[in-house]
Amino acid sequence: MSTTLVLRNLSKRYGDTPVFTDVNLEVAAGEFVAIVGESGVGKSTLLNCMAGLDAWDSGSVELEGQDVGALSDDARALLRRHKVGFVFQAFHVLPHLDVAQNVALPLLLLGTPDDARVAAMLDAVGLAGLGARLPQQLSGGQLQRVAIARALVHRPRLLLADEPTGNLDPTTAERVMDALIAQTRAHGASLVLVTHSESAAARADRVVRLRADGVYA
Repeated sequence: MSTTLVLRNLSKRYGDTPVFTDVNLEVAAGEFVAIVGESGVGKSTLLNCMAGLDAWDSGSVELEGQDVGALSDDARALLRRHKVGFVFQAFHVLPHLDVAQNVALPLLLLGTPDDARVAAMLDAVGLAGLGARLPQQLSGGQLQRVAIARALVHRPRLLLADEPTGNLDPTTAERVMDALIAQTRAHGASLVLVTHSESAAARADRVVRLRADGVYA
């Protein structure tokens, strides 16, 4: 099985304070890995390092065979644009754009607008017919599904999700996880989920626990 993401001896610190040390992790193509751990051990920071959004002090990050640390800032941005999708707890939808326009953003950045693909993604996450609505007209669960559709519309190889159900009630959280998992499976994307939710982590193919001194299965 091919590998989407490889972390080797990845370490990061703030000043003299270690955030995490010697993290080794491989994520196979199409695999769903949940990362759990106590608050403050650097789970979100690790996720940012996976995408090259945050710098690290030693070790390496490879995304589909590319050494992310060896790339320029512009090259990292292009890599993310083509191969990475993000879903965050805070949704990060643009309030002045309607739902369809929010979802279409990754395709516009790639210069490949595709209204049919946007409509299909909205249908896939249960938001068919809502493309013309503004974000303030949607519920929290609907907004998170907009974020999922936006993250997957350009068919990335890796989806990074940081507490995507943290602001949702249990029933809505389960529906959002259903949409997230179904769509990553449908597109063959690898999914790395940072979560405090035991129910969300239980749905992963593999759960790893991050500690300050590394990552453990």
